[in-house]
Amino acid sequence: MRADYLSAQEASKRLGVSSATLYAYVSRGKIDSRPGPDGRNREYRADDIERLIERRQAGRGAAKGAAHSLTWGLPVLETRISLIRPHGHYYRGESAIALARDGASLEDVARLLWGGDSDPFNATPTRAWPAVVAMLCRREEVPPMERTASALPLLALSSPYTLSTDPLQRRECAARLLRETAALLCGTRPDRRPIHHLMAQTWKPGDEPLAELVRSALVLCADHELNASAFATRVAASTGASLHASVSAGLAALSGPQHGGAAARAHAFIQQALRERRPGDHVRERLRRGDELPAFGHPLYPEGDPRAALLLKMLSDVHPRLSGIARIRQLADAVHDSVGRQPALDFALAAIATLHGLGADVAISLFAAGRMAGWLAHALEQQDYGGLIRPRANYAGQPPVRRD
Repeated sequence: MRADYLSAQEASKRLGVSSATLYAYVSRGKIDSRPGPDGRNREYRADDIERLIERRQAGRGAAKGAAHSLTWGLPVLETRISLIRPHGHYYRGESAIALARDGASLEDVARLLWGGDSDPFNATPTRAWPAVVAMLCRREEVPPMERTASALPLLALSSPYTLSTDPLQRRECAARLLRETAALLCGTRPDRRPIHHLMAQTWKPGDEPLAELVRSALVLCADHELNASAFATRVAASTGASLHASVSAGLAALSGPQHGGAAARAHAFIQQALRERRPGDHVRERLRRGDELPAFGHPLYPEGDPRAALLLKMLSDVHPRLSGIARIRQLADAVHDSVGRQPALDFALAAIATLHGLGADVAISLFAAGRMAGWLAHALEQQDYGGLIRPRANYAGQPPVRRD
């Protein structure tokens, strides 16, 4: 056994935990693992294990443990919606990778995530936009995310069941909201077509390969456990806010550069690299300048983001002769050779947009349209659980001044 790595038995014993807990640490990116010398078992980085032990010993107090949980730390909320493992994530026990690969639509995934016995999409007719929302959709200078963020509160004013406590009515409201969000992101009207067809046909009419890529991307984006935008959604939902208000909180969180904005940075990175004769030269120059390599590496997928791997493979399969495919592969290989990191989901979304001649707004719109299904699932679940999410802060400022 190599001294810097331990077997599963040794690692579990050193930590004083079960094998299941050890694997949970790996899934959260706390411990690096790699195939063992025999190729059948895995081994675990000793330095990571020692670091975990030090943190655990230093943070026995409840306040320190809570603070650590807020940054890729230990679980803080119970959910039945999704589960993340190093090899992929699951929607209520169903592999998201398999669902995307086997032809599921975003509507199929929404039904799964939201639970219930009936089909809320069958019971939800489409409607014309209210006049103020129709005006927003005609304003071409308003970007998709800003248009959607502006329209959601306005739609709530005339949407049925927006504050209903009936489970069936709430899911029908969610189905309407999912369709309307996708249409807003595309600047069109909602209809009863599958969402991936509506989006692909709006962006590039008649491009069936793009529709298939959009379908898979939406499915893979639908949820990813308690990320920043899902947590923001749940906090809003815990106050009793409507579904429209709750997912508006999620959309606001997604707009930040450290969350959904990564897709825009990845798009710019790809565009710049493809202008170089050799993409690897651009990677090396960025590293020399100390610039980031956006959308590479993911704390929860130490061996590579399987969502990105599937989308990039599908992109190659549907466009095997497209010259840009090879150059994007060269770019990904150059990053891996330089820093050992694999593409993340945002890179794959940006690659889809780039190779279809579409802008960065398309990459972030794909993310937002898909993730809306998950935000709605979290809002519905939080409303079912009840209770206000209200953590306490550990005050570290100036001590109070005593006035005798």
